[in-house]
Amino acid sequence: MRGGAGALPVSGLALGVVLLLAVLPSRAGGVNVTAALAAFPSFADFARLLASSPVAGELAARSSLTLLAVPNNNLPRSPSAFAAASGADIADVLRYHVLLEYLSPSDLARLPSYGKLVTTLFQTTGRAPSDLGAVNLTVWGNSTVVVRSPAPFQGSNATVLGAVTAVPYNLSVLAVGGLIIPSGFDLAASESHSAGVNITHVLADARGFNVAASMLEASGVADEFEADERGAGITVFVPTDDAFAGLPATDRLQSLPADRKATVLRFHVLHSYYPLGSLESIVNPVQPTLATERSEAGRFTLNITRVNGSVAIDTGVVQASITRTVFDQNPVAVFAVSKVLLPKEMFGRNDADSAAMAPPPAAMAPDVAENVRTPPTRLSSPPALRGGADSETSSASATARAANWCFLARMA
Repeated sequence: MRGGAGALPVSGLALGVVLLLAVLPSRAGGVNVTAALAAFPSFADFARLLASSPVAGELAARSSLTLLAVPNNNLPRSPSAFAAASGADIADVLRYHVLLEYLSPSDLARLPSYGKLVTTLFQTTGRAPSDLGAVNLTVWGNSTVVVRSPAPFQGSNATVLGAVTAVPYNLSVLAVGGLIIPSGFDLAASESHSAGVNITHVLADARGFNVAASMLEASGVADEFEADERGAGITVFVPTDDAFAGLPATDRLQSLPADRKATVLRFHVLHSYYPLGSLESIVNPVQPTLATERSEAGRFTLNITRVNGSVAIDTGVVQASITRTVFDQNPVAVFAVSKVLLPKEMFGRNDADSAAMAPPPAAMAPDVAENVRTPPTRLSSPPALRGGADSETSSASATARAANWCFLARMA
């Protein structure tokens, strides 16, 4: 990420020298990982997590390693509770993010097609059965690198978002899309907990999805997910609170009866588990949704493609993009999307159902095409590292509109 928002400033040679001396290994110890992360506020929460665990001290005697760091926005609200839900201790989860090998971006670019098995610090504890303390680095389509637990069991996985910093050839820090749970823990958890992933709880932990969580719970659609999780899994596209707040009044979503609102919510769900790498290299771009199952083949489908470095989702009315991974643990993937996905079967201008619902022409906005602009979002670097922020006025307006949506969802 040299020269990017999260990179070290070019100016200030003295500061750079001090930082370099702080992270370089001394004769008495290894790389000071927390000092290396101190220059990147977007990883402050992950750095504090390391410092509060025994892991930071264990790294003091090691060099030549790769740290898989999670940006602030991609960490669950309670990492310890997230780890415990899979039967793991947070310290062991952090050890699983320490690869005992120096891997630069160029090393990742040269990964073989079958992947590469890398030992982690967790493997050295003796608590990992067989080689389940290792990670498998696999290249998906478009050179996306995914970190996952090795076969034969499926654990959680995360996408490599980009390089953060490096001290060749002692420390390489790579950003990943979320915490990774070793397969052994994940398997134990799946045997002891029969219930599926609670999507509304996942959204509450992730923050910024109050409207979607309220609508899913009020509609009863969230209750349908558990059965789907036990099959091929599910992939859920969740609009942010800002996406709901930005809906033009002409879209009339808030005035739909409860059953049609539920259809819109099901339209945001694929009846298969797709991690980000799979979506980026998806073979058939036209994907049926849970709403398709209650309709007929070819209706309520999403067109999923890769545009400008991000995953684009076209409904025929709205074009949205995936902005970040909220949760990814087989068999459930949850992604934030930039817009509410409105099906053309209900919101298309030429559709008979839509015509029956349409307000008088005088009440319609003059520029209906406003809904189909697509804000390009690159996933090549952690979302938290990009600059820019909404103004306080816009933020306040979005918060107010999102609060109204929460109220409407509870009334549904």
